[in-house]
Amino acid sequence: MLILAAGDLAVKEVAEHSLAEGRTIDLGLLDLRLGYNPGAAFSLGAGLPSWVVLVVSGLISAGVAVYAWRAAPAAPWLLRLGLTAVLAGAVGNLADRAGDGLVTDYLHTGWWPTFNLADVLITLGAVTAGVAASRGEAPRPAASPASIK
Repeated sequence: MLILAAGDLAVKEVAEHSLAEGRTIDLGLLDLRLGYNPGAAFSLGAGLPSWVVLVVSGLISAGVAVYAWRAAPAAPWLLRLGLTAVLAGAVGNLADRAGDGLVTDYLHTGWWPTFNLADVLITLGAVTAGVAASRGEAPRPAASPASIK
C-alpha cells in the first residue's frame, strides 16, 4: 500500500515539473494537464477551509484503514486487493493535500474532471471491493479460541 501511495506522490511531483506554465501533453483520449483541487472528489467542499477538507478526508481514510485492518485476516484476496488500492489512493491524496491544502491533478479527458493516479486507485479499489462483496466474498469471522479444540 505504501509503495502505491509513494508512486502516486512521485508521479504528482513529475507532473508538477513537467506540466508547469500551462504545458499540456496530448495522449489522444487523455491529456496531461496540471490542475489543483482544493476540495474532495469532483471539487466537493472546495469552498471550505482547507483544514476542514483535510480533517474530514483523514477521518474517512482512518475509518477505511481500521475496517481494512480488522477485516484483512479473514477477508478474501479480492477484497484485500480492493481495500489496499482504496487506502493507497486515500493516503496519496491525503499526503499531497497536507502540504498546501490542494491535491495535484494531471489526467484530463475534456469530458470528466481532471484527476490523478490516487483517484484511479480509489475508484478501481472501490469497484474491486464491490465485486468481492457482490460475489459474497465478505470477511469470514475468525474462529474464537474457545471453538478450537
